[in-house]
Amino acid sequence: MKKINKLLLGIGMLGLICSSCTTKEEDLGSSNIDASTPVLNETDKWLRDNYTTPYNIEVSYKWGPGKVDLNRYLHPPKIENVKPAMEAIKAVWVEPYSQLGGENFIKNIAPREILLVGGQNINPGGATSVLGLAESGMRIVFFEVDNQDYKDKNQLIQFIGTIQHEYIHILNQRIPFDEIAYRNITPSDYTGQWFEISDAEARELGFISAYARANEHEDFAEMINAMLSSNKADYDAKVNGITSTKAKEDIRKKEAIVVKYYKDNFNIDLYELQELVAKNVDEFTK
Repeated sequence: MKKINKLLLGIGMLGLICSSCTTKEEDLGSSNIDASTPVLNETDKWLRDNYTTPYNIEVSYKWGPGKVDLNRYLHPPKIENVKPAMEAIKAVWVEPYSQLGGENFIKNIAPREILLVGGQNINPGGATSVLGLAESGMRIVFFEVDNQDYKDKNQLIQFIGTIQHEYIHILNQRIPFDEIAYRNITPSDYTGQWFEISDAEARELGFISAYARANEHEDFAEMINAMLSSNKADYDAKVNGITSTKAKEDIRKKEAIVVKYYKDNFNIDLYELQELVAKNVDEFTK
């Protein structure tokens, strides 16, 4: 009798164990991951059709803390400001390069992500702020998306200047320029304190802008950005207005290098690109 009771007890315990195993296996087999297709709003669909599909560029405007510097007070843009920003970028950056470099130019050489941030990215100390940045050539970040009036020509040029400048760094990562030759044009005036003088003062030292004095890489990008920020006549007037003969000559030497870089490496006439960008800016701000 005792043996039978023990046998029944053992069978009962085995049943409980098996039942427990089955429950655990079922629990392990379930998933908390939402595999359903995300619902796209009209902005998402427009971004997919105008950036993701044709150019393999993801535009991120709904993001969490891991996307930005946690030590800065940054926030996503308002959704109503996303499409206007990306329409401006398409008109003034994507379309001119695609027209002159070929329809696959941006698709082949571009950041894989554009991240939009609503507010300012102010540097420690408050003396300067960051308008945009490129991260390893894979991502370009735009700040102050909520503060733009894209029908204001000066605001549009400054905003698009972010990607015009940062895109040069991406091109330089693909094909470097002659850094030594470029730096040797104005070797003694590069400085981390570039923000202490105005753009006009920087031009009298042979730099197209104050920020160009940061280093030769920023100088190279600023030269091209300056050319793509106005038509050739206005750009020439700015350079010709420099009083220092040497500074004027130095800027023209830098201009010759960036023009040659575009032609030799991408078969793009930088002066033609300059006029096309200026035309699109005028049309976009009508």
